[in-house]
Amino acid sequence: MSGRVHSTVSDGIATIRMDNPPVNALSAGLRASLLEALVTAEADPAVRVVVLLANGHTWPAGAELREVGRPEVAPALWEVCDTMAAMTKPVVAGLRGTVLGAGLELALAATVRLAGAGTTLGMPDVALGLVPGAGGSQRLPRLIGAKPALGMLLGGLPMDVARAEEIGLVDVVADDEVAAVAERLASAHLQGLAEFPTEEDRRLRAAPGDWLRAIAEARKGLGTGRLPAPGRIVDCVEAALLLPEDEGFAFERAAYDELAPSPEAAALRHAHVAERRAQRNAALIRTRPREIERVGLIGGGDTGAAIAALLLGAGYAVTLVESDADALVGGLGRVAAHHESAVARGQLTKAGRDEQWGRLTGSIAIEELAAADMVIEAVPDDPALKQALFAELDGIAKGGAVLVSTTSCLDLNLLAAASKRSADVIGLHFFAPTASARVVEVVPGARTADDVTATGFALLARLRRIGVRSGVGEGHIGNRVMNALLTAMDFLLEDGATPAAVDRALTGYGFALGPYAAQDRIGLDVDWHRRQTHAQRRDPAGRSVEIADRLVERRHLGRKSGRGYYRYGEGTRGGVEDPDVLRLIEAERARKGIVPRPVGDGEIRRRALAAMANEGARIVAEGTAERPSDVDVVMMLGFGFPRWRGGPMQAADTEGLLGLRDDLRVYAREEPGFWAPAPLWDDLIKNGRRFDDLNQP
Repeated sequence: MSGRVHSTVSDGIATIRMDNPPVNALSAGLRASLLEALVTAEADPAVRVVVLLANGHTWPAGAELREVGRPEVAPALWEVCDTMAAMTKPVVAGLRGTVLGAGLELALAATVRLAGAGTTLGMPDVALGLVPGAGGSQRLPRLIGAKPALGMLLGGLPMDVARAEEIGLVDVVADDEVAAVAERLASAHLQGLAEFPTEEDRRLRAAPGDWLRAIAEARKGLGTGRLPAPGRIVDCVEAALLLPEDEGFAFERAAYDELAPSPEAAALRHAHVAERRAQRNAALIRTRPREIERVGLIGGGDTGAAIAALLLGAGYAVTLVESDADALVGGLGRVAAHHESAVARGQLTKAGRDEQWGRLTGSIAIEELAAADMVIEAVPDDPALKQALFAELDGIAKGGAVLVSTTSCLDLNLLAAASKRSADVIGLHFFAPTASARVVEVVPGARTADDVTATGFALLARLRRIGVRSGVGEGHIGNRVMNALLTAMDFLLEDGATPAAVDRALTGYGFALGPYAAQDRIGLDVDWHRRQTHAQRRDPAGRSVEIADRLVERRHLGRKSGRGYYRYGEGTRGGVEDPDVLRLIEAERARKGIVPRPVGDGEIRRRALAAMANEGARIVAEGTAERPSDVDVVMMLGFGFPRWRGGPMQAADTEGLLGLRDDLRVYAREEPGFWAPAPLWDDLIKNGRRFDDLNQP
């Protein structure tokens, strides 16, 4: 078992240091060692004060996620916390780094909490579908009051140390090294120069009426959320007021034990781990990224302007190049609109906006990119246009400059072949909306240098985006899975469903937006261009649904034209069903001799999941995605797949691979070219494995 502690005793002070690199996660081994050290200190007559510290760069940053949801190895964290809280000798906790979840629960059991400058504290359990399990929902409101405690527990966001001191979560902020300050504070207490809070001081900080009002407000704010954890958190904070202390702790533990093994909590843990796993890329381990300070950007459309705003926000100097003066003015205007929107939302000050704008230059001369460390093309997905740009950049970009394509579907190797420096070429596929989508596919070509791949991941980290490595191929990871979903749903449109029925079923499943509403938002012409580019690859014997093509022919392009799958009016946020579209669908059915049948929500959801997981299985088997969890990350963060279901591969594991594989076999009787199960299903099933077993650390 990982984790240990180091204890020393000097001048009445027992100093206990936790040591479980890299983030001092509260694993079973660390808990056992810590409990033993606390019991020993309590029994030692030479010890009058305990100082609890952590080696490395941080106090325990949380629990060991691999242990959550599994049979607990003694001692449980609540036993450690209860032991520390019951000690007759005061405990000074020296906090620094990230003090989150279980780490904060441990700190709450101490007598005094001091924290170094830059420390962040939070209770993110709700984001994992959990309530605190070691007394956090009981001790926190008693310490800081019900309203701020509920804000921390339900929001899940970390706070800085200044705010923590303001609300009473932290007693002392240390400007010097935390260990030294903690030991000086303990020594001062022994000399009678510093008083520590008593048990009575930790009693309810708010009057019962205020406490109950805070609970009522929190319940009202829960609305009709799907996940049980927020409601159970409110119940636990209420229990801290209404129940005797021991019963309140027991109530919290029962809630935790109920939630931890639930599919929703398991999926949220999977999502958390999957995001971090995706970013541990081998290229970053093997080599150092290139230094990037000046970035050239070709194309100031919606995507290019959003990328420019992200780059400026991350501190880069940006040169935006457009084809002519009018296009350049438009592009700069779009960047300015991003800045003004950020100012209006309070995310950027006016001074910050002006400073960022000062790092942006515009030009209609591509030669202005000669000094750039990286050049990003964000022009339409026209292969001839992109190839011409890369060929032109050969004579302009300086040696060692990284050349980036933002293509969403084109073969990067074909684009790189137009350049004589294909080792410098990489793809970065930003999802829409570019300004807020947290995931970006990193697409190295066959000849892309390792340090260029590392540079792509490093850039995204600075942009606060999660990079997922994708192999070269039409549609990369995300668009391939999404196209599989759309194909399956298009079949159902012809069979008897409506766009609204499909969208309702999938938003009911948990998607933020149904696929047809999403197509309207993106623009139906975008996917139409992709289909035209790859029309020659379509199997002429396969089933093809032309409903979207018929809509584009009628200039139904989505929200931007006022009509797509839905009709949009001025001042309305959402669309309404369009009778003309329903008649068009009926005409397409009649043309093919299809007699419509009832299609229910259950069938829509089952086919949607089967299509996505089947395409994901193909992508993993061929190596386009390194692991199933990468498919999940892209679909959750790029396409709004419900996080509490963990992505299509995790959802398939939860549903059961055997049942979904058998469904695919049934569907394949209708259209074998699309529905035939990928061979990976049989490989996993016969060996009793799941997709998650393929997720390497």
